[in-house]
Amino acid sequence: MSGLVASLLVLSALSGLLVVLTRDPRRQVYALAGNGLVLGLLFLALQAPDVALSEIAVGTAVTPFLFLAALAAIAMDRAGR
Repeated sequence: MSGLVASLLVLSALSGLLVVLTRDPRRQVYALAGNGLVLGLLFLALQAPDVALSEIAVGTAVTPFLFLAALAAIAMDRAGR
């Protein structure tokens, strides 16, 4: 196992732990996006570029955007009451 893959595995574990331990929902979404980026880089290092591109697109961009939109909608609903 190369040093790059080993370090990306450690970073993946740490970023996943950060997602779980973060209590603020907005920061949790940012941590989730970072985790998706680290996983995409790990897939790229493991020579799976199609999976890496999908992970970066979905795990780093689309899913966090949807979570942030849901958090904004919740905040607007609470402000309207």
